[in-house]
Formats: sequence, structure tokens, C-alpha cells
Amino acid sequence: MKAAPPDRNGIAASRLQLPAGPWSTVLDCLCAQFPAIDRARWLDRIDRGRVLDAQARPIAADAPYRVGAEIRYYREVADEPRIPFAETILHADEHLVVADKPHFLAVTPAGGFVAETLLARLQRRLGNPDLVPLHRIDRATAGLMLFSANPATRARYQALFRERRIDKQYQALAPALPGQAFPLLRRTRLARGEPFFRMQETDGEPNSETRIDVIAREAAHWRYALQPITGRKHQLRVHMAALGAPILGDTFYPQLAAQVADDYSRPLKLQAKSLAFVDPVTGQQRRFSSGLEL
Repeated sequence: MKAAPPDRNGIAASRLQLPAGPWSTVLDCLCAQFPAIDRARWLDRIDRGRVLDAQARPIAADAPYRVGAEIRYYREVADEPRIPFAETILHADEHLVVADKPHFLAVTPAGGFVAETLLARLQRRLGNPDLVPLHRIDRATAGLMLFSANPATRARYQALFRERRIDKQYQALAPALPGQAFPLLRRTRLARGEPFFRMQETDGEPNSETRIDVIAREAAHWRYALQPITGRKHQLRVHMAALGAPILGDTFYPQLAAQVADDYSRPLKLQAKSLAFVDPVTGQQRRFSSGLEL
């Protein structure tokens, strides 16, 4: 019987089902599966009890490899930077948590961020290892995030997004588009671009859709209301750039800027501003609005 390993400083263990391969030990398999992590670092994690079996017991360095066995391990990032902005919890009950996420803070562990993520911070603050994000927004984007707090009701909240029974409104600052008639609907096909983490518009049946309107026409830029009907990766950023109005502070679109450290003085001017839905558990009409300013 499998046991749930404890969280470590708000970080849940990741899981790996050991694939078929020629290895004699679990350590050999881990080194092959994660070549960016050298053998010495895996040995150090094993020595500190950071690699567990399916019963949440620490493994030994010579633990034999077995196809299909489940391994749990804790992700670690050396010299992980501290994100100097705080999230705000707007709502928390036994089923649902709503947080206002600052720019530059990732939602879930990825790349060089593990402890400094919204999920890990909320798990530490609320003491709830069962928190799971119900949707996603980019690390560069600020604003509202919903989390399921209870596995028993999680599917009911997930259905809100799958069945498009939730109204999501974003705001963005971008160059003026005086030649466009608003409101407008942008429907295109998005696919992976180059490098792999960028998206691009391509020919074919549309799989992305965004409603775009203008809130205010300011001297240096316009303030736009963006409503994503679909939820493709980087959808709002790609659609605005394709119209000729890339969102201010965007280092990915229309051109990829040189990769440098985060410039906290120049955030992406994109915000998940509001969320509205009928709560599938309580039946209440819910509406949340971000208190952050672009």
C-alpha cells in the first residue's frame, strides 16, 4: 500500500514511475532520467532522505532498480532567488482558496523555482498540503489564482474551467491600435514555436479565442480588457503581439529578448483582473477582483 510522503517546507514530493531500462539501481535510473542533476547530487539527496519509495521510506544508494516501481523525490534548486513580492489571500475555506499573485512569482515548481512559488507559499501559510491549482497563469503575469483545498470537491471546481462556466477577465497595457474596430474577436491556431517555450500562430483550424476591448485610451498606451475564451499557453500575449500591440514589458513576444535576470522595475503589464462563477459546492455567486495595479 502506498503512503503519502510528508511535505518538506511546503513542497510536496514529485513522483516517478521507473521506466524500462538497463539500470541495476534506482540511482542509476535517476541519473539517466535527469541528466542535469549529477550523481553526487542524487547521492546527497538520498543520504538526506530526500528520495523515497512508494511507502514513503527513504531508499538506500544501492536500492535495486525495478521496472514500474514508484519513487518519490523532493525537488531542490541551489541558490533559489527570493521573489521580493507578497501574495494576498482573498478567500479561503475548506474547499477553495483564492490568491492575488504578484508578478515574477511562479504558480507551481518549474525550472529554477521550487520553494519560491505561489503553491509552496500557500501550503506553508495555510498548512494544507492538499492545495492544487485549478488553472494556470504565467510567472510573468499578476493576478487571481484559484486553488482546490479539498480533494473530495476538487473535480467540481475543475469542471468550471473544463466546461467554461467561469468568466475570466484580464487587463493589459499595450500600444494603441487606432486602425482596429473594438470589441474584436481573435481566433487563431496556436502551436509551439522556437524556442520550445514560445508559442506562435500557424495555419489551420483555430484552437484559441480571445475577446479584446479597449477600457481607456491613454497618451502613451491603451488599457485593454482581454477575455480568454480558451486557455492556450501565452494566448493573450501572442494574440496582442499578432495584432501589432505587444503587451508592455513582454520579453517573449513578438521577439525573444536576451535572457537576463528578472528586472523587477519592468514587469509584464498583464493582470488576471477578475473571476466570476457560481460555486459548485455552495451554489453562491462568486466574484473576485485583483487588488493589484498595472
